[in-house]
Amino acid sequence: MSGVITKFAVTSMAMWMAPVAIVYGFYYNVFPGVSQMSSSAQTLASGFLAVISVNLVIGFYICMVMKETPHHQEPQPDPTFLANAKASISQPASSRASDDDSKVKGKVE
Repeated sequence: MSGVITKFAVTSMAMWMAPVAIVYGFYYNVFPGVSQMSSSAQTLASGFLAVISVNLVIGFYICMVMKETPHHQEPQPDPTFLANAKASISQPASSRASDDDSKVKGKVE
């Protein structure tokens, strides 16, 4: 369970940090060639790349979760229900019919 929470926390941090880093890089001309762009082009490019980076992080998280192997066991039936079912199967057909008739008659009256 802690592995799932760790993956979610790391992905959430990456989803927050990637767009901020991209906008920061465009604002302070960290990326090469950004200084030659107009201010409106820088704004559009940084916003577009920030949105793309969030979508890539989400896609990466989805792929990571899909590759994860399940750690749970096969579902098991309730032992009480199973015992009652086995007992009802082992009863003779005539006694089951009389039990059902008495239950129905008790509800009607």
